[in-house]
Amino acid sequence: MDTEQLQKHRFATMDEALRDDIRLLGRILGDTIRSVDGAETYDLIESIRQLALRFHRDHDQAAEAELENLLKDRPGGQINSITRAFGYFSILANIAEDHHHTRRWRAHLIAGSPPREGSLAAGIARARANGFDTPALRNFFATAYIAPVLTAHPTEVQRRSILDTLDTIAALLVQRDRQAGTGAERDAIDTALRRLVLTLWQTRMLRPTRLSVLDEVENALAFFDATFFAEVPKLYTAVEQALDAPPGELPVFLEIGSWIGGDRDGNPFADATILTKALARQAERAFAFYAGEVLKLRRELTLASLHVTITPALKHLGAPSVDQSEHQADEPYRLALTTIQSRLAATQAALSGAAPGGAAAPYDSPEAFVADLAIIVDSLRANGSELLTHGRLGDLLQAARVFGWTLAPIDLRQNSEVHERTIAELLEKISPGTDYLAMDEAARTALLLTELATNRPLVSRHLRYGAETTKELAIFEAAALAHRRYGPRALRTAIISKAASVSDVLELAVLLKEAGLLHPDTRMLDVNIVPLFETIDDLRAAPGIMNDLFALPLYRDLLASRGNTQEVMLGYSDSNKDGGFLTSGWELYRAEVGLVEIFARHGMRLRLFHGRGGSVGRGGGPSFQAILAQPKGAVDGQIRLTEQGEVIAAKYGNPEVGRRNLEVLVSATLVATAEPAAAEPLEPGFPVVLGELSDAAYAAYRNLVYETPGFEDYFWQSTVITEIASLNLGSRPASRAKGRSIEDLRAIPWVFSWAQCRVMLPGWYGFGTAVETVLAKRGYRGLRLLQSMFQEWPVFSTLLLNMDMVLAKADMRIAARYAGLVTDQSLRDSIFPRIEAEYERTRTHLLAITGQRALLDRNPVMRRSITNRFPYLDPLNHVQVEMLRRYRETGTGEDAVTPGDNAMKTSDDDVKVRVRRGVHISINGIAAALRNSG
Repeated sequence: MDTEQLQKHRFATMDEALRDDIRLLGRILGDTIRSVDGAETYDLIESIRQLALRFHRDHDQAAEAELENLLKDRPGGQINSITRAFGYFSILANIAEDHHHTRRWRAHLIAGSPPREGSLAAGIARARANGFDTPALRNFFATAYIAPVLTAHPTEVQRRSILDTLDTIAALLVQRDRQAGTGAERDAIDTALRRLVLTLWQTRMLRPTRLSVLDEVENALAFFDATFFAEVPKLYTAVEQALDAPPGELPVFLEIGSWIGGDRDGNPFADATILTKALARQAERAFAFYAGEVLKLRRELTLASLHVTITPALKHLGAPSVDQSEHQADEPYRLALTTIQSRLAATQAALSGAAPGGAAAPYDSPEAFVADLAIIVDSLRANGSELLTHGRLGDLLQAARVFGWTLAPIDLRQNSEVHERTIAELLEKISPGTDYLAMDEAARTALLLTELATNRPLVSRHLRYGAETTKELAIFEAAALAHRRYGPRALRTAIISKAASVSDVLELAVLLKEAGLLHPDTRMLDVNIVPLFETIDDLRAAPGIMNDLFALPLYRDLLASRGNTQEVMLGYSDSNKDGGFLTSGWELYRAEVGLVEIFARHGMRLRLFHGRGGSVGRGGGPSFQAILAQPKGAVDGQIRLTEQGEVIAAKYGNPEVGRRNLEVLVSATLVATAEPAAAEPLEPGFPVVLGELSDAAYAAYRNLVYETPGFEDYFWQSTVITEIASLNLGSRPASRAKGRSIEDLRAIPWVFSWAQCRVMLPGWYGFGTAVETVLAKRGYRGLRLLQSMFQEWPVFSTLLLNMDMVLAKADMRIAARYAGLVTDQSLRDSIFPRIEAEYERTRTHLLAITGQRALLDRNPVMRRSITNRFPYLDPLNHVQVEMLRRYRETGTGEDAVTPGDNAMKTSDDDVKVRVRRGVHISINGIAAALRNSG
């Protein structure tokens, strides 16, 4: 057997191991259900699964009728058990799949195979192949800035307690693979898995109350414990080793960011108090981690003066140690670490406002803490003990450099309209009759520049302001306080949502000036001002707006204080909701090309912040390919991107998976910088054709969503949007304003709702019509041109491959069942057939352009994943349709209540409340099964 055959055999064996893991977890869950809920419930669940499989695989209409009859008269308690069962089957299959990816990754490394795409090693090798020698690579990492930014959104369906249980199950699968050498050890692990699944089955799946912003902060901090504390330092060390760079030499090039606590756009619960508490909780977690690691180092670095020499700096560091134990008096490293531990405690007390607990002086900055750790490293290295500088000590040094006092800088974000109203009130208070809101753009800009040029404050303690203005002023004061307390790294960015003009940017600048974060006399700016361009029109206007901003001498001076780097955020979600998937992708590309040109003309460095969601309809999809598909000059070592909703847990809940995802971001940014022309169209006609496709797709999408009479009603009745709005998923409301307008609806629940009913409309609608329009215009050559674009232009191929995944997850037969929930038959008959026909057009043309015989032919890993998942996903949809029907009707004919999630103490005697809980459980299960639905 040759090497290639051996590799195929090895991976085939591992695929069988995946099936074994899924069977094991499924069997344990089945046994648990049979034991707790009885054989009748278990048999019913199995019957539903078999019928759903017939419906999906064989297009069996009789199976659909049997399913409806089987579910129709079932009591709500039993239905909820069925829903939870399939939800947990899906979740457990996901765990097995994640474990399988790690298993394959490790097998690849163990076999000594060439580095896999997306790995750090592959990225460095590819950069070297493009002329990046070691000095060039060091320069890249010295100037790069890569930041995944954690955001809280209403698609985070899993409770933290459930995620913790799932993490333990995942860890046991790893242990079963790698450490269970005997039958007894394997049996012990299997028994532990059974205990966990039993616990899971009897744990409440839904939150009884809506999450607060601080709950979301705590959820995000869990990923530092799970992944970031351990894996970020290791990644830094891996880069240093690959470049033969001394430990700690490279500046911070990878950093975790956060919006949680600072994002006020549409969230009435985020304010100055929340921001202050969020930073405080992050600091508490940072200091707890540092203190724990220092304590462990004190136990480990027991080197005695009898056997080692030390540097004068280390001796000086240990001199004020409060450790008077005679047993450790000749152990200089332990004495030094005792000093560090005492200073950390004093620093935490000072930052929290608590009384100091000892005589140790607090650190004045994280850099001072790093400097003390470096003294220990230097002493060990100078005296022949360099090996001891690696491991825990080296990781702690890296962690302190990256995480500082607050772990992750929190971004501020607010809608431009709020800034506008705040500025208007401030101006009106000091100069009645100003009427800022009535001014045109030129007048606004002139007035704002005048305010930015003077030290005179607009805000007076002697004036009373409205509630909104008072709240906004307070958040900027809290930001200034955070700078004084924790340092400028705690909060570095303020984002303007729905930015559409120069004045939108200058309004934020004035508010920063009022808080002392912008200094007119020195023209220094303490935070980055970041416009967020979201709608199609805003994206088209973005280059022109930035050009006008850079033409202002005052603004250029402010940017000079930020290293002549301007960050611009691009909104994938709202542009998709506004113009559809294809037009959103095209206009994002055009905006980036225009921005690159404008920035180069003005000598500014561009950092793009990509507001991507988990789903393709919100800019999601594989990160590596997405970054490489950026136009020339759009990356250049600088990138930030949001990590949202349930994707955070999928990417960073497991340390090994988290490490791979962090490597992907670093590797892709490096490769995109080393190969800036890789995404350039080979033929000048390619962008022209994509523009034609976009125009036609935009017209088709807008016609359906915004111009079809009754579409709003169709959407609200055929999806779970109403039920999502009442589900306790996150702190943020589903809509920016009261009412049913699609314009006011947030893009997140918009996409999430279409995913639940398996239409996935935001990820593909309009493409089929667009292709037919181009083919009608260009004749038979049109198809060949589109095929060439797919094969030769990453921008186009990335769009189509993401669409391929979305179409594979969609199911028009299941979608038809949701369409049946629309009470107006004429409305249903006028809209759903259009959606169904467009799906078929899109699917047909996608296969022709990509050269596939079936969806996902080019992505066998994803195809296998979906194949493994659908037997558990489809039944959830069928059950959800039944529960929605009951919930929306009066007199549901309920009877007994069964245990588990289904029984509540008091108010759940109300039938509708019980049925609604069933709907919510199904939403939870489908979101978990789809994984990237929001």
